[in-house]
Amino acid sequence: MDVLHNHIAGLDVPAASGATMDVVNPATNSVIATIPDSGEGDVHSAVGAASDALQGSWGHATVAERADLCDAIADCIEARLDELAELESLDTGKPIRTARSIDIPRAVANFRFFAGAVRHQQTGFHEMADALNYTLRRPLGVVGLITPWNLPLYLLSWKAAPALATGNAVVAKPSELTPMTAAALAQIVTEVGGPPGVFNVVHGAGAAAGAALVSHPTVRGISFTGGTQTGRIVGAAAAQSFKKVSLELGGKNATLVFDDADFDLALAGAVRAGFTNTGQVCLCGSRILVEASLHDRFVDALVARVEGMRLGDPQREDTELGALVSRAHREKVERYIALGVEEGGQIRTGGDRPKLPDDLAQGAFVRPAVITGLAPTCRTATEEIFGPVVTVHPFEDEAHAVQIANGTRYGLSASVWTTDLARAHRVSAALDVGMVWVNTWLKRDLRVPFGGTKESGVGREGGAYSLAFFTQDKNVCVQL
Repeated sequence: MDVLHNHIAGLDVPAASGATMDVVNPATNSVIATIPDSGEGDVHSAVGAASDALQGSWGHATVAERADLCDAIADCIEARLDELAELESLDTGKPIRTARSIDIPRAVANFRFFAGAVRHQQTGFHEMADALNYTLRRPLGVVGLITPWNLPLYLLSWKAAPALATGNAVVAKPSELTPMTAAALAQIVTEVGGPPGVFNVVHGAGAAAGAALVSHPTVRGISFTGGTQTGRIVGAAAAQSFKKVSLELGGKNATLVFDDADFDLALAGAVRAGFTNTGQVCLCGSRILVEASLHDRFVDALVARVEGMRLGDPQREDTELGALVSRAHREKVERYIALGVEEGGQIRTGGDRPKLPDDLAQGAFVRPAVITGLAPTCRTATEEIFGPVVTVHPFEDEAHAVQIANGTRYGLSASVWTTDLARAHRVSAALDVGMVWVNTWLKRDLRVPFGGTKESGVGREGGAYSLAFFTQDKNVCVQL
């Protein structure tokens, strides 16, 4: 069993109280590590270390030096890909092949992308008749990064890379459920020459360590990814001291399949969107809307495809679906499946606990579920479940499809499947979401804005949007 520590000022230290928390492998329900159960004092120490880093060499680092550090971090992550993928799989219960092919490579890409982005960013210059203006872009200072359990290193690197590239010092609070790759990243930053205090990690519960980080007066920005209810609390707390805040929150995303779509392509896309990472991705297409003329055929094919997915040991290379992140989360998912039946839905497949070998029998597994027959306005079809559950709904025409898709309090993403290019543009423009994919899903260019509308968040991440968030602009006007 691993004993993890906070990483403060380049050193591994326990919580000041000495308290610890267990980390559980959700596939076996066995304890695999302990972490500090940190509190306000630990956060204060980490923020102090970050402030000291800004007063030292890091505060004077050039763009080239900051970019070089990000490149060095990327190289080290890449060199340790297999090790980090195993940690991610053990921590989250996701298939190791997913961690190896998606999560860890994306962390490498994030650091390399923002190293390049900061090297090539431009600032404004405005000439007047008798003066000139130029814009300086400066780091915020100490920033707090609060990241979720579903994509631990993937999402931490998505925030840490632009924060470091733009010259900030970081205090990260990863999910207490999945802390292992955050601890590894802290070691990597130190190993490749990151100054002490430039990247600190404080483990613990959100109500203690997370709340202390959000409310700390020295922290000038909070980037949070997580649930909408927690995001509401984070946003309110950050507003008290006028911190800059970015909130990437929940989603209840629609997959819209029109009857002219490429059937096989749309089917594969709907399955991938619905069940990637066992449905534990904010972008998952958990509402599948199918044109009425195609509905029955599509549902039959969907059920057959889902029943053929391989669920089981995350360490096996052929596993497609692993465990949910915890048994408590599985119970939440199961409550929604039961609610779907109460609301009049029919479970066409899945929704129960699989029979697995002894070492996995206590794991947080549930078979992927397809539910039909529900009203598109019911709770099961409009509230975020965050598990391997999709609901399927027929629609009559384009306007009806858009009405159903927009009928939730979320507005993160959608995918549209059609061979009619004009329709693709019309529907994409009408959907009240931050991101739309046409005839694909989760195809990401790191330059484009990432974020949602309504209760799916505030602000955008990616490319220039992330660089802007982690900096503040200063105009200088020179009289000629």
